[in-house]
Amino acid sequence: MDYSIETVESAPFAQNAYVLHRRDWEEALVVDPGFDAEALLALLERLGKRPAAILNTHGHVDHIAGDAALKRAFPHAPLIIGRLDAPMLADQTANLSLQFGQPIVAPPADRTVQDGDRLEFAGFPMLVREVPGHSPGSVVYVLDQEDPRVVIGGDVLFAGSIGRVDFGGRPEHDFQVLMSGIVAKLLPLPDSARVLPGHGPETTIGRERRYNPYVREFLARSTSL
Repeated sequence: MDYSIETVESAPFAQNAYVLHRRDWEEALVVDPGFDAEALLALLERLGKRPAAILNTHGHVDHIAGDAALKRAFPHAPLIIGRLDAPMLADQTANLSLQFGQPIVAPPADRTVQDGDRLEFAGFPMLVREVPGHSPGSVVYVLDQEDPRVVIGGDVLFAGSIGRVDFGGRPEHDFQVLMSGIVAKLLPLPDSARVLPGHGPETTIGRERRYNPYVREFLARSTSL
């Protein structure tokens, strides 16, 4: 494995931002800059890397709070988010920042993506998969040329859990939609595929297929119909 993954966890939501970089590359990937943008910027300086792109998995405040600071520091790095979550960047109600008492807007996306798109930045080819349900258009970025594969998963699938769908009964938060997306888009990946979640520890597809109670119950219910 000729790359490294650095994690910056930021309060108050224990959200994981990631910096992925290859040893001999000057560029890196920055994923979901959270509230601790200063720590991310310090990490990039320490590594001697500049972002080739800033990826958002979805538009909730804890994952976009650092977008503005990263764009100020690296204005040429494109900010990328799923097409259906792009409006949330400037909407304090939709991105939940008003609800949590920390109103925030992020810069507009430089590029939006949808299911099946392919990207390559900093030497990382990746496939975009849309997995809504936690937000209108959450995306995961699958580094499908790595061995094992790497899923930059945002708040879709966690170690032993899934993304929340209980934000005040909003229609874009839907358990059935989220679980159907996990089953269709993520579970076909190899058991060895690494999952980098938006909160909590890293896991694998195989571990979640076997032990995640939400996944197990949904699969059992689906096969019994």
